[in-house]
Amino acid sequence: MIQHTFCILPGIGEHLEKKLWKSGILTWKDFLAADSISFFSADKKEYYNLLLSEALQNLESFDVSYFARNLRNSEHWRLFQTLRGSAVALDIETDGGIARNGGCVTVAGLYDGFDYTALVQGKNLSGKKLAAELSRYRYIITFFGAVFDLPYLRDIYGLSIDLPHFDLCFCGRRAGLRGGLKKIEKILGMRREESVAGFDGFDAVRLWHEAQRGNDTALELLITYNRHDTVNLFELADVIYQKLRSRTGIESFFL
Repeated sequence: MIQHTFCILPGIGEHLEKKLWKSGILTWKDFLAADSISFFSADKKEYYNLLLSEALQNLESFDVSYFARNLRNSEHWRLFQTLRGSAVALDIETDGGIARNGGCVTVAGLYDGFDYTALVQGKNLSGKKLAAELSRYRYIITFFGAVFDLPYLRDIYGLSIDLPHFDLCFCGRRAGLRGGLKKIEKILGMRREESVAGFDGFDAVRLWHEAQRGNDTALELLITYNRHDTVNLFELADVIYQKLRSRTGIESFFL
């Protein structure tokens, strides 16, 4: 989808993007190959040629920080198909406290489509360790992470994540899927293990405090709960990506 994306260019929104598609300009290479485009001046065409050549070069070299800077946050979903193999889903649990007032991350879960990793407070979780894990990836998937997870990690660890970010909460709303993660999972028929079915963020806080009092089972349940939160993000990302891609109407130009 990313190479069909002309809204990466200044002054081009969804309406003008569709106009380009209707005129037969479906990809960046189509744009660059065209001698002229009737609704752009020669100067603007030349300017856009330079920008698209730069975008294509950065895509081919996998310099994703370029897209994190130049593609509107609301359009980062368009990179999912291209970067899926180097993407990571992230979800954190906390002790219920405010990050700047003594709160802490209790579990940070990461899932790359194959393996789940749990970093746990007091065991293997630190800002340095989390940064090292995230450095292996080029794309991040969260649910409400732009508001909660990423700012919390920044406040606790000073961690700045300069990656394209597919926030399924806000993209899901655009795709017609409203509500929290658990509600959307039910809508889509996604299930969780019986041991954590019905659990929510309040339960995650409760389980952590029980674990701190020596309840090993509570810690195991907390990690299981986080694993479902994190792993399910990948499946949900597939669904939302397809819905948003269909919503653009791009598929109709390949019939």
